[in-house]
Amino acid sequence: MQTNPQLAVADNDVRHDWQTAEAQALFELPFMDLIHRAQTLHREHFPANEVQMSNLLSVKTGGCPEDCGYCPQSAHHHANVAAEKLLPVDTVLAEARQAKDGGATRFCMGAAWRNPKDRDVDAICEMVSGVKELGMETCATLGMLTDDQAKRLKGAGLDYYNHNIDTSENFYGEIITTRTFEDRLDTLGTVREAGIKVCAGGIVGMGEARTDRADMLVTLANLTPHPESVPINLLVPVDGTPLADAPDLDALEFVRTIAVAKIMMPDSVVRLSAGREEMSDELQALCLLAGASSVFVGPKLLTTGNPGRDHDDALFDRLGVTGTQGS
Repeated sequence: MQTNPQLAVADNDVRHDWQTAEAQALFELPFMDLIHRAQTLHREHFPANEVQMSNLLSVKTGGCPEDCGYCPQSAHHHANVAAEKLLPVDTVLAEARQAKDGGATRFCMGAAWRNPKDRDVDAICEMVSGVKELGMETCATLGMLTDDQAKRLKGAGLDYYNHNIDTSENFYGEIITTRTFEDRLDTLGTVREAGIKVCAGGIVGMGEARTDRADMLVTLANLTPHPESVPINLLVPVDGTPLADAPDLDALEFVRTIAVAKIMMPDSVVRLSAGREEMSDELQALCLLAGASSVFVGPKLLTTGNPGRDHDDALFDRLGVTGTQGS
């Protein structure tokens, strides 16, 4: 397929009118040209060689009524993840202190809910306030929210709310049937209306086509404003889930996805999220070169593994990368 040169060199200004053909044209650029463009844009919007370290804790694990095909916490699947109650506030704050001592500047709290009950939000607000008092950025991912719940979280000091769109609208029904694509966009609107910054990205490697990856990024890039935080996750296949045998995504295609996200949303923090445990150091370095400027540190991402902190420290030292205080 021939790339339209005019399409591939779109204006670098922040835009909200992207078309799928433009995103596809970016994906089809020669790899070196794509990475150069993404890194150049990154340096126009962020300091070079700085990466924010975040920590993600599952504060309520398993038993989720949603049927997301990638998720071992779904009650519909047979992964080896037991349902647990919401962690005590003191336990969560102890984890946050440990994360801060380890260099993390952002603490994210995830709960396996379709939507939280009001009494659950009481406890989450206590957690948010406590983490905020430690001087860390706060983020939560709790499922769908009501307007009042979002306002309460904002009042407690929540900086970011994570709610990924996961994939393209066209491919979405192949992955999830218990919640619509529009439900996800509505939740992002609720969060934005409450004055909370938006953390929204997706998962690649679920069997989607490149067009789906392009469409997903178009949906995110056409939100006004852009999500301040855009996590790009590589599927971690888990036994007992419908995607346990999903074919591996080409590593350079993953890097391309990060680079296109950076070009389309240059003032957003693109986050290298799930899947790092299986990535080589060289692949992670390419992801940072493509414009990723945040990683999750710590032993787990909710229920899946993550590289050890010693390994991360050694890698960042080899790359000349330093930590940053956040976005």
